[in-house]
Amino acid sequence: MPTNPVDRWKAELAQVGRERWPELVDANSGLPGPRANTSLATALSHLADPPLIEEFLDSGDEYRTFCGAAALGARVGEPGVTARLRSLATDARWRVREGVVMGMQVAAETDFELVESVVLEWACDADPLIARAAVATICEPRLLVSPSAAAAAIKACSISTAALVAVPGASRRSPAVRTLRQALGYCWSVAVAADPEPGLAAFGELQRGDDPDIAWIVRSNLSKKRMARLVG
Repeated sequence: MPTNPVDRWKAELAQVGRERWPELVDANSGLPGPRANTSLATALSHLADPPLIEEFLDSGDEYRTFCGAAALGARVGEPGVTARLRSLATDARWRVREGVVMGMQVAAETDFELVESVVLEWACDADPLIARAAVATICEPRLLVSPSAAAAAIKACSISTAALVAVPGASRRSPAVRTLRQALGYCWSVAVAADPEPGLAAFGELQRGDDPDIAWIVRSNLSKKRMARLVG
C-alpha cells in the first residue's frame, strides 16, 4: 500500500472503479468540517476524465465542484480550459478557487513553462482574485526547484503587488483585494526562499515605499520562518 496519501487515494480509486468515484468522493470529502480532503481531490485531478469533471462542476455541491476545479486545472493546456478556470478562480466559494490553484500546480509538475505563461498573464489581471490565483499557483515550494522557476515566482509576485498598488484607496477594502493582499503576505517569502539573492533584492524594493498595504505585506512575509532565516 502506498504511503503517500495522494497515491493511496489513486489506488483506492482504481480499486473501486470509475462508476463508484462520485460515491467515494461524497463519503470522503471531509465536509462539513474544517478540512476538506485535498489528497483525494489531488488524486482525482490526475485521473478524472472530462465527463466526470463536467458532472462534478455541474453538481452544485461544494466538494464535488472543488474536485472538478482541481481536475480541470490539471488540464490547463487544453483548448478552452483557461477561460473556464478564470471563472472558477473568481467563484464565491474559496474552496473552489483553491481547487483551481491545486490543479494548475499538478499541471506545473510536468509542464512548468505552460503554467508559468498562464500565471504571468493572470498576475496583472484587473480582477484581484485572478492575480491571487496566479501567485498562489506558482509560489509552491515543490515547484520552485530551479533558479528560472524561482525567478518566475518572484516576477509574478512583483507584477501582482504592482497591480494591488494600482487599486484606488477606496477599493482596497474590498474582499477580493484583501484576498490578494493575504496571498502576497506569504507568497513573497516562498519565492524569495527558493532563490534568496535575487529574491531578497526584489523584496527589498517593497520596503522603500510608504503604501500601507505594501508595508503589511512586508511585515507578514518577514514573520515567516523561511524569511526570518534569510534576513537574520
